[in-house]
Amino acid sequence: DISRGDYGPPVHDHEPKGVWKKKLVWKEEWKKVWKTASKLIWKPDWKKVQVPVWKEIQVPVWKEIKVPAWKKVQKPLWKEIKVPAWKEVKIPEWKKVYKPVWKEIKVPVWKEIQVPDWKKIWVPEWVKIWVPGDKSHGKDHEGWEYTSHGLWKKKLIWKPVWKKVWRSEKKLIWVPEKKLEWKEEWKQVWRTEKKEIWIAEKKLIWKEEWVQVWKTAKKQEWVSDKKLIWKDEWKQIWVPVWKQIQVPEWKKVWKPVWENVWVPIHHEEHHEEHHEEHQGYD
Repeated sequence: DISRGDYGPPVHDHEPKGVWKKKLVWKEEWKKVWKTASKLIWKPDWKKVQVPVWKEIQVPVWKEIKVPAWKKVQKPLWKEIKVPAWKEVKIPEWKKVYKPVWKEIKVPVWKEIQVPDWKKIWVPEWVKIWVPGDKSHGKDHEGWEYTSHGLWKKKLIWKPVWKKVWRSEKKLIWVPEKKLEWKEEWKQVWRTEKKEIWIAEKKLIWKEEWVQVWKTAKKQEWVSDKKLIWKDEWKQIWVPVWKQIQVPEWKKVWKPVWENVWVPIHHEEHHEEHHEEHQGYD
């Protein structure tokens, strides 16, 4: 009970008296220390290696070349001549035909549609109502009685609500549809006839001619080539090395701390206080 003031040592005469004393206690604590550890690192170094290198050199080669020469030959020649021939030709004429045509018409169809409607439904709802009448609510710690002249209570009522619903109805609509009809039409057709014509034709004849030909000869030339040689180079490599580093570690230590404690005093033993042991109190 806060109003009683129960803090600190007891204040009533019938309770034992005491004094505040300092007591030495040991508290646990974690202390950060550093220890030496070995860590593997990689250190750069240089190593002499042999690497292959292509060197460009000039080497002699014999190359075949073409040299011109003249030669007498008999050359075939196609000569164009005219010869008679019968050719089929097309002559136009008109023919009456009936062609199917799709005509678009409108036909009535009943379509089911959704129309809005309103329906009355009842939904539950909690309302607050005042109920008169005296009612006791008990007494407080000083003896005062609490009485109310009425209470607010919750009451479940049913409230009418109009809800929008959809009902199905049939509606007459006109939809496009195709109807097959036959349409009279004059169509151009072609009939075949034979007609004498003169056509070009080729006749093979031989004609003497001097033509240039190429004969093969050899010629010495110098060309570039590559030769593989070995060259000294320094290459960087990485070697493992152990390095001494400091890493953190936690160590448990005990630390002395003076704490204030309440030590009760008994009346019959008050005259013998100088004979008591210290027991860690100051």
